[in-house]
Parts: sequence; C-alpha cells; structure tokens
Amino acid sequence: MRDFYLEIPCKDYDIEIYNIISLNDLENTLFKYGKVVQVGKSFGVLKLSCENYEFDFALPRLEQKVSKGHQGFTVQTNGDLSFEEAALRRDFTINALGYDFVSKKILDPYDGLNDLQRKTLRHIKDETFVEDPLRVYRAVQFCARFEFDLDKKTFELCQQMVYNGELEELAKERIFEELKKLLLKSNRPSFGFLLIKELGILKYFPQLESLIGCEQDDEYHPEGDVWIHTLMCLDEMVKLKTNDDYKDLYLMLATLCHDLGKPLTSEIRNGRITSYSHEKMGVEPTIEFLQLLTNEKKLIEKVTPLVQHHLAPFQLFFHNSSLKAVKRLAVKVNIEELCIVALADCRGRDIPDKDKCDEAVQWLLKNAQELNVHNEKLQPLVQGRDLIALGFNPSPIFTKILAYAYELQIENESFTKNDILIKIEKEYQTTL
Repeated sequence: MRDFYLEIPCKDYDIEIYNIISLNDLENTLFKYGKVVQVGKSFGVLKLSCENYEFDFALPRLEQKVSKGHQGFTVQTNGDLSFEEAALRRDFTINALGYDFVSKKILDPYDGLNDLQRKTLRHIKDETFVEDPLRVYRAVQFCARFEFDLDKKTFELCQQMVYNGELEELAKERIFEELKKLLLKSNRPSFGFLLIKELGILKYFPQLESLIGCEQDDEYHPEGDVWIHTLMCLDEMVKLKTNDDYKDLYLMLATLCHDLGKPLTSEIRNGRITSYSHEKMGVEPTIEFLQLLTNEKKLIEKVTPLVQHHLAPFQLFFHNSSLKAVKRLAVKVNIEELCIVALADCRGRDIPDKDKCDEAVQWLLKNAQELNVHNEKLQPLVQGRDLIALGFNPSPIFTKILAYAYELQIENESFTKNDILIKIEKEYQTTL
C-alpha cells in the first residue's frame, strides 16, 4: 500500500491471510500458479513466484525479542489476530498499511496515510521498534528514498539506540543491504548520509567521518569540505546510473570512497590547501571501509582501481597525453567506468566552468573507444603458446618475456605479432 500511494512501481506483494490455522491448504493451492518457496514456512510465510511477480503469503504473527542478533526473535503465528494487533510488529506507520479485499477498505490502524501526506517517517511503538536496531538503518534508507523527514520522537529513539551501542550487534551483511537501498534507490543519497551523520552513525565508519572538516582549496572546491563534496558527487552519480544494479553499486561506492585519501594527504603549501597523491593513498581506507560492509572480494576489487585512478581522465586530458598513456590506463582500470566516476567527481562541486568536466571525460572516452580499450585492456598479441612455438621451454621467465612483449605492443602501434616475436628472439636468444 505504501508504494501504491507513493506511485512507485511494485512487483513484490505481501499478503496476510486471516482466519486460518495452517498454510498447508494454501500451499497446495499456490503450487497451481507458480513456484512456491518454503524457506519461511516456519515463520508462517510462503513465497509465490508467478511470472514477473512475487507474493509473500503469511499468517499474522507476533514477534518477541529474546536475544541479540537478527535471529534472536520468537515468532508466534495466530490467524485470529486482528490486523491492528499483527501490524504492531511493523517498524513504521507507512509500512503498516493494508487493504481488505473482502470489505474493500484501506486498513490504517496507526495513521500511516497521514504520515505519507506529511512526508514523515514515524515508528509505531517504542517497545517493539527498539527490538531490532537494524531499524535505524531502515529509517535512514526510507527517508533518503522517499525524501521524508524523520519524526522527532523516532529520531530521538534512533539516536538513543546509536548512543547505547545497540547497532554493534548487527551483522555487516544486514547493514550493507540497507545501504545498498540507500545508494541504488535514492534520487538524493546525500539526504540519507546527512541523516547518518545527524544520528551519530558515522562513528562506525571512521573513514567517512574523517571527511568532515577536511578543508579543500576554494578555487577547485568552493562548496566546502570533503564531506560536502562527496555528498554532492553521490547525487551527481545518480544521474549517471547505468540501470545495471551491480555496476551501479560499485560505481556509487567508488564515488563515496574516491576522496578517502584526502584526510591523509591534505596540507598547506605556499598558502594553498593541497592533497597530492590522495587518489593512491585512498586505496587502503577504501578497502578498510568496504570490509566493514562486505567480504565480497570481487566487489572491493571493482571499487579500488576506480578510486586509485579517478583523477586520470583530467590529468591525461590537460596534458594532452599520447594514446600510449590511454592504453596504459586501460591495463589498470575500466576506462568507461572510470569516466563515469570522474564525471560525478567533477560535477559534484560548485565550480563555474563545469563544461570542462564533460570535455575531459569525452576526450578520454573517445580515444579509448577508437583504440577499443574503453571496456577492457589491450589484448596481448603474444601469448605463452607463441613462446613455446619459438622454442622456449615453459619456465618462470615466461612472465618477464610476455611483459616485454606487451610493452612493445603498447609502445609501437605499427608492430605486428611477427615484429614482436622477432624482437623477443633477439632479446632472449640466450635463454633458448
């Protein structure tokens, strides 16, 4: 119901079944319409996948916190509960809306419709809300996605949970899921990160917290400190999303992390604030930050080169670098993705000549496309089997020879595979 009133397209539907003791009969019926997943059956939940839609069928239930962690709940299903009683387990009033298909009436026991109109996120009950500290992060991502204000009492309750250290019991995977929604479903992620700061959550992410108060040179960053710049960049990245959720996630994360090296490198030289090599120094705090959220090495490996080389598009453009430099960059990072991050970085500031942002990025992207290295590095002409054909025996020196061959390929655009093989024979003939 919430998404209906917010005019948000929805393919996932929650259906509570009342006046029923068991879901067994319902399960047998649902099998006729699609795939039924029983993983939630112990909680009175059945998931039906039908065409492009998903339906969660559940018995009304009560939940009680008995221990720490997201599994520290006892669940009691009861088909005789009223909708109002069952909705008490919900977190916010806007998530406790329902529709009765029998009476054809909207069910709104906690005034959620009024909160939707007021654009306010409000919790239902103090005692039940605090049972799951993840709701603090849920509050953040909902406020960001819908651009709602957090109700004063709800804000104070969330802030107290943070202060009491209750968020420390959360598994990082659960936290990351909420932050993903913030990054991927918000038109202005900055809205959510400002709330994260106000609630005191940044103490759990020191890499981000260090951006606050890290001053920048007024000429290049008149908007303020690195924290403000980073939030502006996130909002710009939203406009550049690719509609591939996984790619957009690591592009968003790269944007969030791109200046984490500035607090480590910023200093005043000749009366100006500088942060030389901050892009390289930002790799380590980026890894540290991401490891607070996930163990997914592939994702971290996608983000770090984008952070390390985010200045390259502008450096190459302003120095009118050669095509060799473009090829070398492609070995280190996906240029097409790098251009997106660099563009968000450049646009995320209050400089008057933002047209140069697009000019620099387009220059690099055009050259990379002409070289066919915009999405992958230059493919090596010479491989191990070619060395064997020359008479070399497989050995550790293969790595050195192949690196030499690849360097020749980059340095000499006119060289054919045969040209390179001739060079290899001359250079390494003593090892044959």
